[in-house]
Amino acid sequence: MREPRLLSWAVTLGIGLLAFLIRIIGVANPPSLMFDETYYAKDAWALLQQGYEGNWAESANAAIEAGDVSGLSETGSFIVHPPVGKWLIASGEALFGMNPFGWRIAAVVFGALLVVATIRLAHRLSRSLMIGALAGILLTFDGLAFTMSRIALLDIFQATFLVAAVAALVADRDHHRHTLADAMDAAGLRTLGGSFGPLLWRRPWRWSAGVLFGLAIATKWNSLYVLAVFGLLSVWWDVGARRLAGAGFLAWTSVLREGVLAFVSLVGTAAVVYVASWTSWLTTSGGWGRDWGAQHPDHPWVTTLGEGFASLLNYHREIYAFHTGDYIREQTHGYDAHPGGWLLMLRPTAFYANYDIQPGTKGCLGPETCVERVSALGTPLLWWMAAAALVVALIWWLAGRDWRFAVPALAALATYLPWFASTDRPLFFFYTITIIPFTTIALAMTMGLLLGPARAPGRRSGAIIVGVASGLVVANFAYLYPEFTGQVLTDAAWRARMWLATWV
Repeated sequence: MREPRLLSWAVTLGIGLLAFLIRIIGVANPPSLMFDETYYAKDAWALLQQGYEGNWAESANAAIEAGDVSGLSETGSFIVHPPVGKWLIASGEALFGMNPFGWRIAAVVFGALLVVATIRLAHRLSRSLMIGALAGILLTFDGLAFTMSRIALLDIFQATFLVAAVAALVADRDHHRHTLADAMDAAGLRTLGGSFGPLLWRRPWRWSAGVLFGLAIATKWNSLYVLAVFGLLSVWWDVGARRLAGAGFLAWTSVLREGVLAFVSLVGTAAVVYVASWTSWLTTSGGWGRDWGAQHPDHPWVTTLGEGFASLLNYHREIYAFHTGDYIREQTHGYDAHPGGWLLMLRPTAFYANYDIQPGTKGCLGPETCVERVSALGTPLLWWMAAAALVVALIWWLAGRDWRFAVPALAALATYLPWFASTDRPLFFFYTITIIPFTTIALAMTMGLLLGPARAPGRRSGAIIVGVASGLVVANFAYLYPEFTGQVLTDAAWRARMWLATWV
């Protein structure tokens, strides 16, 4: 890294603070349960009260919005996502109560942390604080990252853990190469001369990545794809390090010599973290299916694992059946969005909408009716440039043999392509919150290519292009800000912001 550490972190935290401030303003509006907050905010409160998700009375939403949380039942509720994201939502409810601010504040914090993690990853990949800061600024003013930071859904937590996990593995790549070089230097070697060299066991960043991947998977299961891709990539980086050091053919033995430890530190650690996330369900008796082991004492799972872990395993079988079964495939939704249109943002999700506000009410001045809506709508100019940058990243990686572009490209594809196998069920655009940090990094690095070296002849022209493009993203965000925050707009002003018919 070229910049002093203090300056690097000052810039990172400064942008992170900016992201936090613009996200927390008015976060309690609308003062009601939006979209799937009806599940996760209530599940989080149930975890706080009884250690497992419970059923709620049919009228619970209206009661909760009036300050009454008595509708929670001790009967376990069937839920289909692991508990980490809900525990994080619960942390805000524990501090501030069962109200919109309480169930959304954790998302605000993690939305800012997502910006911080994105800056650190982009900085390390590009070796440029300016490129890292540019990625952070762009993500700060992305509409999807903004709205997902202001609603009690799980995806913002998953995205933050995934970006941090990938950043940890990139840091591990650097750490491993430095450690190998130091070991060779201590032995007076300029090359390994065809030998494998010392086996390096100290890999703190890789173990940290295992913890972070475990937290991501314990938020939403599809994080497994990113773990699989980057676990393999991490071992490939080890092979490359040995080849660069002169190990020759023996560099390939890293697949076994270092691959086994990589599996333990990544997959093994993630598995331990994942199982640990279910501790409250295991240590209480009222959760859904918690008594399955006791009811099937002779089942091989029970005799092998014990009734608690056997019940947990059976519960996972039921969750998997839900995600892949006929029930979910038979469902329909007005905001169903095919992943083929995600990167171009063809069908965003409206989390909250009121299309018929009469003049004279809620600040609607008329003469026409007004609209208020909170949409998971990305900043269009950012998304369309980022989609193009993903193509550039793939070309620069595969044709230009630049490993740095492989990171955002593979991370984006690992969080994107698996969804094409699930197009027979309703899918939503806001799932792309795990994609946009990586495509934003690809965009910032592509802008770095336009800028070129510090004293390159065309740097001034590149700087103008990058500056104008970044300014347009911020202006585009500002123009759509009412659509992100549920502000009252006249029908004409609202429709002027609906650039595509599919956004309505």
